[in-house]
Amino acid sequence: MAINTEKLGYILQNFVSTTSDVQGAAIVTPDGLPLASNLPGGMDEERVSAMSAAMLSLGERIGQELARGAIDRLYVEGNEGISILTSCGQDAVFLVLAGKAAKQGVLMLEIKRAVSDLKHTLF
Repeated sequence: MAINTEKLGYILQNFVSTTSDVQGAAIVTPDGLPLASNLPGGMDEERVSAMSAAMLSLGERIGQELARGAIDRLYVEGNEGISILTSCGQDAVFLVLAGKAAKQGVLMLEIKRAVSDLKHTLF
């Protein structure tokens, strides 16, 4: 079954444009291949995808080593904002880039909704 990348792109575009303080989003495979993205200008889709896969792999290892179980979500918080990686089934990962003013509770709710839409499109 082929993945509808056009629909994935539409979901990402809608998510970025309607969710407050979200600057970009991407859906990538666990091995670092981009499926669809809506990233800020100047960001390389392939590089972002590869870094997301590396972050996921390291997070999973940390979860195992620290006996935290399966990883559902990873956060990286910096001076300019946050990056959140959320599992989207076994075959995809949802990356969200948000500004530092983002309200994390609202953002998590919107991510949950987007993941549901993405999963329906992927499977």
